[in-house]
Amino acid sequence: MTRVFYTLAFYLLVPLMVLRLLWRSRQQPAYRQRLAERFGYIAARTDITRPCIWIHSVSVGETIAARPLVEHLLNTYPTHQLWITTTTPTGSDTVKRLYGTRVLHSYFPYDLPGAVQRMLQRMQPQLVLIMETEIWPNLYDACQQRQIPLLLLNARLSTRSFQRYRRLETLTRNTLRGIRWIGARSLQDADYFQQLGATPAQIATCGNLKFALKIPTELRNIAHSLKQQWGNRPVLVAASTHIGEDEQVLAVFARLQQQIPNALLILVPRHPERFDKVYQQCVETGLTTLRRSAATALTADTAVLLGDSMGEMLLWFAVADIAFIGGSLVPHGGHNPLEAAAFGVPVISGIHTHNFTDLFPALYASGGAVEITDTAALYTQCLTWLQQPSLRQQAGENAAQFFAQQQGVLACIMQAITTLLPLTSPPPGDGT
Repeated sequence: MTRVFYTLAFYLLVPLMVLRLLWRSRQQPAYRQRLAERFGYIAARTDITRPCIWIHSVSVGETIAARPLVEHLLNTYPTHQLWITTTTPTGSDTVKRLYGTRVLHSYFPYDLPGAVQRMLQRMQPQLVLIMETEIWPNLYDACQQRQIPLLLLNARLSTRSFQRYRRLETLTRNTLRGIRWIGARSLQDADYFQQLGATPAQIATCGNLKFALKIPTELRNIAHSLKQQWGNRPVLVAASTHIGEDEQVLAVFARLQQQIPNALLILVPRHPERFDKVYQQCVETGLTTLRRSAATALTADTAVLLGDSMGEMLLWFAVADIAFIGGSLVPHGGHNPLEAAAFGVPVISGIHTHNFTDLFPALYASGGAVEITDTAALYTQCLTWLQQPSLRQQAGENAAQFFAQQQGVLACIMQAITTLLPLTSPPPGDGT
């Protein structure tokens, strides 16, 4: 009965959700495109003889995090089709950029009975893999009715999300029972899922899939070449900044330049629709600013490189000497620090990291990251690391060691997948 009320409420909200898409499309026209897919109207698979695995990753962050798993699935199940859904246009663009025609793609349907049934009928997946915490009662029920195993991977619950789901205790408990397996990021996440109604037999604590990130050798070579072109300038990367953070970072960097005139700031706003506004903010500070999208070489007087391109965050971390992770000076909840850590780049973060409580405390404890409370502390920490390379290098080594010690999550997830979807023959390169 609780799912009935949930569904009625969802139907009432659909007009507002569509209006929100149209509103956002004023700055990103892609939001008003392919609306039918959000109601499950996707093109049916033409080669229905090939079994299908459905992977859902909400946006860019989840899609990038899922890449090691997707690549492994493509290699392990070469006769299967992989269908990836996202919620945002930037997520859609990331899927196309990473995989091209190797996977199928569409937008994720609204959690309405007709939409999810339509999607499942046209896709006909053998297995459904949901990245992180996307709990959709109607989709989960439809998969259970069709006997399609559904796995929740890289599953996490912030304290805020846990409390929100607890308010819908009956609905959440019934929904979780439809999940075949939950790969939790941490013991805390596993405990939260159990408190919400999942059984211990459903849950395994695998760790964070983002630790499975592999750094391409060619990317390191490109980064080395860029650093040389730029005169080996000290580089501060401010990654995934939000409204209210850009001006703070720019003010800090203007002070840093007084002490270290050849320093370079790479500023990467989280949302593409903010690129133009942030560029204007950069110009208004008086700092010489170059947009990455301009495809123009940096000059000696370029102070700020605005990262207004998509899919280059790894490159920016590869050239960084220090990384500030955004969404943390404002109460957003922070962003993933692991990509910086993987490159051995020391991390600075604000206090608002409640979405990554499984990562930041441990990274702080390792000495690979520092928490700051305000812009004065951000300035002091950046200046210390830039003026004392030995301290910066030690922090970077600590970050890299922290990353290296957290391997094994992909094997944990694949063990669960192959149990439900047995291999008919050894995967290529398996050697067995």
